Formats: sequence, C-alpha cells, structure tokens
Amino acid sequence: MRALADWTPPVAVRGLFFDIDDTLTTEGRLTAAAYAALERLHGAGLVVAPITGRPAGWCDHIARMWPVDGVIGENGAFYFAYDRAARRLVKRFRDDDATRAANRARLAAVRDRILREVPGAALASDQLYREVDLAIDFCEDVPPLPDTVVDRIVAIMREAGMTAKVSSIHVNGWFGDYDKLGMTKAFMAERCGVDLDACRADYAFAGDSPNDAPMFAYFPHSVGVANVRRLAHRLEHAPAYVTDAAGGAGFAELAERLLLQVTRG
Repeated sequence: MRALADWTPPVAVRGLFFDIDDTLTTEGRLTAAAYAALERLHGAGLVVAPITGRPAGWCDHIARMWPVDGVIGENGAFYFAYDRAARRLVKRFRDDDATRAANRARLAAVRDRILREVPGAALASDQLYREVDLAIDFCEDVPPLPDTVVDRIVAIMREAGMTAKVSSIHVNGWFGDYDKLGMTKAFMAERCGVDLDACRADYAFAGDSPNDAPMFAYFPHSVGVANVRRLAHRLEHAPAYVTDAAGGAGFAELAERLLLQVTRG
C-alpha cells in the first residue's frame, strides 16, 4: 500500500465507490467534513455510490436523502436508486422474493447457533432492517471480541453453507455467491449505461476492511483510509494506496485529490 501522495488519479475520473463504516464515518459518526466532501464530489458530476454491508432500511434512506447516485447494500444483495423525476425508489435485488423468504428461515437457525455457542457475540443492532443477510456484531455495540472468536463466527456460517465476510464491525453472512463487486457492475450497467469492465480505470474505490477486498482487487485506483492497516492481516487483497488520515478525514483527503483532478481536467 503506497501513500496517497504517490497516487495520480485518472485524468478522466468519472466516479467514486466507497464503503461507509470507518471509511466515510469516523468512530460511528458521519462528520460534517466527510459529508461535505461527498456532496462536493456529487456536485462536480462524478458518479458516487456507497458500497456497504449496511441493511436495506438504511439504504432506503441513503438513496433518497444523500447526494448519491445509488447505493449497493448488504454486501451486494441489492442496489437502491432514487428516481427523482418519477419520485420513485428503484429496488433491484439479486434474488427474487421467494428465495429471500426461504433463506430468512435458514438464517434464523444459524443466528441461534452463533448466539448459543459464541459468548460475547450479538446480533447487529441493525439486523431488524435487513432483507437478506445475517450480521453478527463483534465490536460495534459489544466489547471487542478477539480474532479467534471472530474466526469461530465465520466458521459456523461457512459450515452452514453461507458466504461469510468480515467488516470492521460485523461478520456478515448470506446464502449465495454474490459480493459487492457483482452488484456494483449491475448498478452501473442498468442505471448508468456503463460497462464497468471496459472502463474500471476511470473509477476509484475507497474502503477499509476485508469485505472490501474484491473491490480493492478489481479497481486499479483503490484506496484504503489509514485504519485499513488495522485489518491488514485479514485482507485477501490490499488497496493500492492509503490515506494519511483515518475514517471520514481520510475520505475527505481522497475527495480533495479527486476534485483537484476534475478541476485540472
């Protein structure tokens, strides 16, 4: 991971995808500086979209209220985009209603096993607002659990046939082989008319945790905020560059470099 100061953003930068928790936010808060940076990016004409593990309930709000073009949620289970002309929230799920309903019963069994067998683990406080995945809290609203316990949660999910990913605060698990990247490609094709495979070098991605690894690997212009180093031992793929600042301050640092490139262009 090289310093952000060594990075030259793409001349024709067209957009930024980014994680939310501990990338846009700082210690669980969305700061004024980070939100202002997001608004400036959107106002400059860039495609901006959070790519998050957070739940459908949050993403409904984000798509409607934030200065974004859409949001990919629950680690790639869906995208939401608000059509302002039609005053309508567009929802596009990876799986159909029947599949999601059947999987929820399976998730409940895994949930009960984890809570029974893993002391200190808890359901994420946002679980009620999820459509597709199971989120187990290991440090957001509970005392931080050691890596060995996090690994045990992952193992239980995988034994049940789930995909399991570790974020900076939760272990997320779901039935299916999708991830953040696949739904990002669908969002760009269906909402923006862009074949991302053909122009990935025109976009950047910012993140901080292991569930961002597919995005770090895919985008040549991938950036980790400074706190990505805390979870470097869990990263299957690391970002190409890293900011000096952590969390939302790192996001604002990245935005400044992108906006400077837009101005020069």
